[in-house]
Amino acid sequence: MKLPFHIVQLLKAKSGSELRQPSDCEILSLDIESKTGVHIGSTTLKRLVGFAQDERTPHASTLDAIARYLGYAHWEELSKIEDKGNSDFDAPEGEVRSADLLPDACVEITYLPDRKVRFLYLGNHRYRVIESLNSKLKVGDEVEILNFVLHHPLLVINVWRSGESLGHFTAGRVSGLSSIVVQS
Repeated sequence: MKLPFHIVQLLKAKSGSELRQPSDCEILSLDIESKTGVHIGSTTLKRLVGFAQDERTPHASTLDAIARYLGYAHWEELSKIEDKGNSDFDAPEGEVRSADLLPDACVEITYLPDRKVRFLYLGNHRYRVIESLNSKLKVGDEVEILNFVLHHPLLVINVWRSGESLGHFTAGRVSGLSSIVVQS
């Protein structure tokens, strides 16, 4: 089984590797193990990202470990994230892509029950939290985010607080983001 394209893209972003060579899967294996405590062999990862042709279905624990690495509770939750496709000219309605923003843009999100966070875009998928109401994210935190999608959970690839990496963070797990406002 090969993972869907959009999930491979999330793995690339989280690991910081383009996964261009089979040997990159060895580094990904170590990163997944260091972040989740679960070992996934590089051979399995080669199969899942498309370097080896093999249609065997991986163990559920393997898929769950990948989901946890990407900030989701389990594979079922991650697999519900819609594939937005890999070739279009405009972002789908309700999606804001970090790659489409200019530095110093502000993105404000809300999610239930009464959470509000404003981010200042720094470039290269990095943001600084400039306002936080009832969220676990704090003013001054720096975060890495690929995109914001209305009615979907927000996947924060990494959170840095006072220079220390806190790992991934997911906001709006149950009902997703209620609103997204971009101010240039």
